[in-house]
Amino acid sequence: MTQDAFATALLDATTPHPASLLNPFGGPAAKRFDVYRNNVAVSLTEALETGFPVLVKLLGSEFFRAMAGVFLRAHPPEDPRLMFYGRRLPGFLADFAPVKHLPYLPDIAKLELGLRQSYHAADTTPLDLTGLDPAAVLDLRPRMAPASLVVRSSYPIFDIWWANTKGQGQKVGHSAQTVLITRPGYDPAPHLLPIGGFDFARTLKGRVTLSEAMATTLAREPGADVASLLTLFVQTSALTLTPEPTT
Repeated sequence: MTQDAFATALLDATTPHPASLLNPFGGPAAKRFDVYRNNVAVSLTEALETGFPVLVKLLGSEFFRAMAGVFLRAHPPEDPRLMFYGRRLPGFLADFAPVKHLPYLPDIAKLELGLRQSYHAADTTPLDLTGLDPAAVLDLRPRMAPASLVVRSSYPIFDIWWANTKGQGQKVGHSAQTVLITRPGYDPAPHLLPIGGFDFARTLKGRVTLSEAMATTLAREPGADVASLLTLFVQTSALTLTPEPTT
C-alpha cells in the first residue's frame, strides 16, 4: 500500500479500509482505522475553525463543519503545521456552489489568512522617522515589512470583518475596500486603506524613494492623500528599512 493510497483512505470515509492494515492479533484493523480517520478529520476541521472565525460566524458552525469536510477531502494538508492549514480555502469558496450567493466569502478568507500570515511573519525593525528632516525622509527607500500585506476586494470586507469581530454596531456598506494588515506589536491588525493605498503599498519594495513612491501613487490616483498614507503606514509599523533576506 502506498502513502497516497493510505492518505486517500484516511480522508475519504467512502474509501475501503486499507486491507494491509492489521491489528496486533493479525486481523483487520478497520475499527482502529476508523477512529484514526475520524480524529484526523476532527483535527483538520478544528484547525479551519480556529483559522477562520469570521467565516464560521458568517456561515454558522454546522454549515462550516460540513463544508470543512468537503474541503479537507479535496485539499489535504500540504504542511505538517496545522496552523498553516487552509491556504486553498479562498479558491475553494470561489467555486463552492452552496455559497455562490455570498461572493465576498473568498476575500474574507484571504483577509483571515493574511492575519495569520502576518502573525507568523519574521520580525523586522519598523521604520522610525523621529528626528529626520522632511528631505531626508523623502530620500528613504523603505519596503513593506514581512508582517505587512494588502488585501484588495470588490466588497466591503473590512466592514464585514469588523462587524463580526468587534461587534460594536459597525454598519456594512456596499463599496469596494482594500485592507492593510500590519503587526505593530505581537498581534496583527487590519486597517482600512483610503484611496491610493494599494498603489502606494505596491511601490514600496525598497527600490524607490518615498518621494518617487508618492509621485507614482499620485499619477495613478490623483485624489490620493499621500501624506496621510505615509503617516498611516509609519504609525502601523507597515514599513521597514531592514534589507530583505537573500536566499
